Amino acid sequence: MRKRIVVAEDDADLRELVATALREQGHEVVEVADGGRLLVLLARCSRAEELMPDLIVSDVQMPVMSGLDMLKGVRDAHWHLPVLLMTAFPNREVEWRAGALAADILRKPFPLERLRQAVASALR
Repeated sequence: MRKRIVVAEDDADLRELVATALREQGHEVVEVADGGRLLVLLARCSRAEELMPDLIVSDVQMPVMSGLDMLKGVRDAHWHLPVLLMTAFPNREVEWRAGALAADILRKPFPLERLRQAVASALR
């Protein structure tokens, strides 16, 4: 089943790689370069509910707004979307904050099959 997924990643090459892998699975993918742009996109989507994504895949460390700050904004706005956070720098604080805000973590680097499995799990 085709799902709408937003990918937020400041590294353009990685963003394209993740987006391409998800498109190859048949998903509709919207790409943004940081958490601030993601929140703006979600605010626009909330006015037209059929456009709201089914999943957010986001880096943790990004300029403008981190993935964790974006996630807090998502939860504060009462958007109950599944979120998958990607990080090359996992630590207890990141894991604790992500868990407290109901997000899963995918550790970089990861094989694309692991990404696909994590996305499938998050969409269930």
